[in-house]
Amino acid sequence: MTNTRSLANLKPFKKGEGGRPKGARNKLGEEFLNALYVDFQEHGAEAIVRVREDKPDAYLKVIASLLPRQIDLTEAGPLEELTDDQLTRLILDLKEAEQAATQPKADEGHRH
Repeated sequence: MTNTRSLANLKPFKKGEGGRPKGARNKLGEEFLNALYVDFQEHGAEAIVRVREDKPDAYLKVIASLLPRQIDLTEAGPLEELTDDQLTRLILDLKEAEQAATQPKADEGHRH
């Protein structure tokens, strides 16, 4: 079968001409999202817990897919102005606080 439409008759694409209106979804996509929404309303939280427990790799893939591909580190954060010595001291302080919080207290278990 020969295509009677000539490439010479095709016009170059121009933004804003033809196609769906901006923001419009096709019917299948819209129905799918509605069904997904209804299912999530009924089973969402339980499904998330089940995936996290049974398939942690899939759970992490979902989380990763929701994060931005690139993180902008150019903005100065609260730690940017600290010296290396101050950062080292802060890390040591945090480690000490973590150890203190996870060690059982001496009088714990000997309550009257």
